[in-house]
Formats: sequence, structure tokens, C-alpha cells
Amino acid sequence: MAELAALEDPRAREVNEKHGDDHGVNLAKLRAIAKRLKIQHDLARQLWSTGDTAARLLALLVCRPKAFERDELDAMLREARSPKVQDWLVNYVVKKGPHAEELRQAWFTDPDPIVASAGWALTSERVVKKPEGLDLDGLLDIIEAEMQGAPDRLQWAMNTCLAQIGIEHAAHRARALEIGERLEVLKEYPTPPGCTSPFAPSWINEMVRRKQDQ
Repeated sequence: MAELAALEDPRAREVNEKHGDDHGVNLAKLRAIAKRLKIQHDLARQLWSTGDTAARLLALLVCRPKAFERDELDAMLREARSPKVQDWLVNYVVKKGPHAEELRQAWFTDPDPIVASAGWALTSERVVKKPEGLDLDGLLDIIEAEMQGAPDRLQWAMNTCLAQIGIEHAAHRARALEIGERLEVLKEYPTPPGCTSPFAPSWINEMVRRKQDQ
């Protein structure tokens, strides 16, 4: 904790806080600490229990994802209000463990939009890697009805799912494009030069073009 505190950078904190993350540690330096520590699951649990955002990010890098119980991960997600902590928890831990599908189903319909956004993130993963058994038309129905008025993080997760359906599933591409064009979610999102816009129609068309060029 002392080492993390020494890495606190006011400029990094200012940037991070604009994205809802209350820490000031450069993530490259955080990853360097994790590389040195290697996997230490007991230490990860101790770091998580501090409640400190930087410590929790480090915990997620040095934990053993398959060692967590389903209810433990559920509690961790509900505590993880920082967007970066939630993102790393879902992508680095939940997706790699045995409880991903059970938690996806539980979180997907949760009344807390932050928890629900994690369910949508796991659903996007299935859309890409294991779509068998998913009702893609049903997902598009929900997105069409709810995405425009959803809170920011849930909206972002729904938009990602919309784009992935359009990119990965040609039979649903026209409808995904139509929904994105009509709802205009993230259409004006500032996108740096050379980066792909998160606006679903732009995202879909660019990724499909890249696949065709391969």
C-alpha cells in the first residue's frame, strides 16, 4: 500500500477521475508491480479488502481467477463502483473462471444498471466466441427498446453488444445497423484520429471491412 501511495500522480488522478476512477496510479507502473509479485491469491484478497481502487486493480492482476467462488465474485462486482475495477474484474477474472455463464445470466437482468452492464459485457463475449443458444433477435429487441434511455455504463455495454452482433453475425447485420442509425447512441462521441468510433454503424462497417480485406 505504501508503494502504491508513492506512485500517486495528481495528473494521472485528474485524468482518471474524468472517467469515474478514483486513483492516481499510472497503469503501466501498476502492471510492473504485478509482474514482480506474480500470482499471489491471498495477497489479492487482502488488497481487495482495503477498498482502495489502485489496490483493487493490483489485486485483479495477481489473483487466481478460478479460485473465486460464484457468490464472492457477485459481491466483488457489487462493491466495484469504479469503471476500471469493474472492467478488469469482468475481463481478467470472471471471464476466465468457471462461473461466467451463471453470473452473466444473473447480472443481465439485475435492477442495478452497473451490475447489469457487467451482464451485457459477458453477453458480448458470448456473441463473439460462443453464440450458440443466444437469442440474438431477442437481444436486439432489448437494445432497440432500452439502449437510448439507459444510464451511461449500461448504454455503453448494450452498444458494444449491438456492434458485436452486427460484426459477427451477417444475418443480423442489417437490423443492427438500422437500430444504430435510428437511435444515434454515441454518434457524436469524440474519437481520436486513427481510432474506430464507438457509434455502432461506424464500428460495424469498419470491422467488417477489415475482415473482408484479410
